[in-house]
Amino acid sequence: MVRIKNIYYMLAYAFQILNEEGYNNITSEDFDYASDLFAAILSKGITNQIKRGLNKEYLERTEAINRPVGKINISASIKQNFITKKQFVCDYDELLENSYMNKILKTTAMLLLRCQEVSIKNKNALKKVMLYFNEVDEIKPEMIQWSSIKYHRNNSTYKMLLNICYLIIEGMLMTEQNGTLKISRFIDNQHMHRLFEKFVLEYYRRHYPELNASAAHIDWDVNGRHIEYLPVMKSDITLRYKNKILIIDTKYYSKTMQTNSLFDSKTFHSNNLYQIFTYIKNMESFFAGKVSGLILYAKTDEEIVPDSDFIICGNYISIKTLDLNTDFSNITRQLNTIAESFIN
Repeated sequence: MVRIKNIYYMLAYAFQILNEEGYNNITSEDFDYASDLFAAILSKGITNQIKRGLNKEYLERTEAINRPVGKINISASIKQNFITKKQFVCDYDELLENSYMNKILKTTAMLLLRCQEVSIKNKNALKKVMLYFNEVDEIKPEMIQWSSIKYHRNNSTYKMLLNICYLIIEGMLMTEQNGTLKISRFIDNQHMHRLFEKFVLEYYRRHYPELNASAAHIDWDVNGRHIEYLPVMKSDITLRYKNKILIIDTKYYSKTMQTNSLFDSKTFHSNNLYQIFTYIKNMESFFAGKVSGLILYAKTDEEIVPDSDFIICGNYISIKTLDLNTDFSNITRQLNTIAESFIN
């Protein structure tokens, strides 16, 4: 479980742009649904983007006009008898606001406007900004090619907005029931895991710069043929301080313990332990200092809450939980304790 307001704080760390002026009053609001929170963020974000200027793209147009522009389509002009009217069918490019990015923004906004979980206040805010999208088309959500979106200096401010759109469209379940769009209250585990991971990384980058937090690649300590076929090892978070390294592997599951049905017992997830141990041992082979590991679970409502420390083959490994369903000050306290323990 995650408090709705904590989703905002996690997004604020993951996307630093949420710390800009204009989003501040969101923290003072109470949200019952994630979709309502996203609607608030999106309306404010689009407002800021309108002030900066909406993204434009050169789009192909074909039109019969009096003055030749671009490339004249002779065959179409003759076939449609436009020449006798002193007109030409021309193919030309025009810089328009009907860009792919703006289409995604409008499509997402319209989904939220049809969602019962979005408040009247935030629906009105979305309707207001959509007045600037009259020339922008909607597209089918399932047809969006997220991987085709490329960011550069001129459209970088869209990155946070489109990530919010991605969470809404892809990370939340949408079904049609009696003609009304329903959006589930919680983002699915896969997308929450990515947000959880990014949040922890950016938290340490911001508040503990001396730890040089990064999502570091780990080389294999291996010799032999076909090394190129080995899977890439990349940590969620790697903290470095003096002669010490802490590899943090974040996990967001519905259950933090695995069940052995044969013996009716619960154990830590074996794959998670194997993974962190592999990271540690391979990192250790290229680092002269001390390497330790931490598996950090998002807390669930299970009775057993993982909180254990081990020394395995000489390496310190911890399994901890982070309670995301509490006041955010408690979350920061837990993260600070991890950092301070590592430093000391």
